[in-house]
Parts: sequence; C-alpha cells; structure tokens
Amino acid sequence: MRKLFLTYSCLFTGAFLQGMSMSLFLFPHSIPSGGAAGIALLINHWFDLSLGFSLWLANAIFLLFALNYFGYTWTFRTVLSVATTSATISFFTMKIPVEPNFLLFDMGAGSLFFGLGVGLLIRAGASSGGMVIPALMIAFHKNWSPGKVMMGINMFIFLLTSLVIDYKIVLYAIVCQFMSTNVIDYIYKIKFHKITSLAVSWRRR
Repeated sequence: MRKLFLTYSCLFTGAFLQGMSMSLFLFPHSIPSGGAAGIALLINHWFDLSLGFSLWLANAIFLLFALNYFGYTWTFRTVLSVATTSATISFFTMKIPVEPNFLLFDMGAGSLFFGLGVGLLIRAGASSGGMVIPALMIAFHKNWSPGKVMMGINMFIFLLTSLVIDYKIVLYAIVCQFMSTNVIDYIYKIKFHKITSLAVSWRRR
C-alpha cells in the first residue's frame, strides 16, 4: 500500500510539474515541449486538422504501441499522467495568463521543471506520452539513456517542424530539450532511499 501511494504521488507530482512548465514557461514563448507537439504541428500543416486533435492523435498512436510493449498498468498510468498534465495546463492557462517576457529565465525554469516532471513519471512507471514512449522502448531495448534517446528523436522532429515554424523557436526548443533531458537522466539514475522499487522493473507488466 505504501509503495502504491509513493508511486502515484510521484506520478501526479511529475505530471503537475510537466504541465506547469509548459503553461507558465514554455508555451508563452511558443516553444514546443517535445516531439509530440512537433508532430501535431506537422499533422495540422499537412492534413489541416486542429492542433488539439492532432496532438491527441499522435499520443493515441504511441499509446497503442505502449499497450503492446509495456502492458496495461504502464499504459493506464501514462493515460493518467497525460490527463493530469492536460488539466494542469488548462488550469494555469485560464487562471494565470503569462506574458512572454524573460526568455532565458523561462527557458531555464521550464527545462528544469519539465525534466523533473518527466523524470518522476519514468520513476513512477509511467511516461508523459508522446516521444517518451518510443524513447523508452529504444532505451530499454538497447540499454541506452532514456533522456538522450528522447533528445535525439525530438531533435529530428524539431528539424522537420522548422520547415513550417520560425527556426528560432526550433533552436530554443533544442536548447530546452538538451537541458531537460539531462535533468531526466539525473532523476532516472539517482538512488532514492524510500522508492528504489520505482525503477524500470515495471517493463512488460
């Protein structure tokens, strides 16, 4: 029971931090938080679908792969984290309108909180959806660093999205990804005295 409480505490905390970083620091500058947002932008550009539907479509496709690879428990936790992140973004967007002023500070703070959030989600046996899902699949299959794999995938997508959005925003996104993925790897590798059971032993459950 205590392990379950710690797991879902990490999950909700991680999802909240991720949503907060997007709504308060990254989105005001139109900086995409990851490759899923880039894919949504490309779908919107090529097929003229709404960005919201395109984002859910991208996540739905990856969740189908996750269900087969990681199992029902992991997929359920990921759906829960995506819903919590979306609710957090909606809340902060409506209640705390933010002006895009301090770019460097917002990039640093957004990257830090985003990395902490995703790192906690991975430790809780979940993910933030989007590119984290294929990144984890590749990382665990090859025994590579999840953060570095995610950065490689996202950089490729950011280069594609530079064809349809301002290249400066893509450069900002790449810098943010570099900073946040290092935070993710730190959280992933650190030894927690009380929740060491939240490591990658959940794979294929």
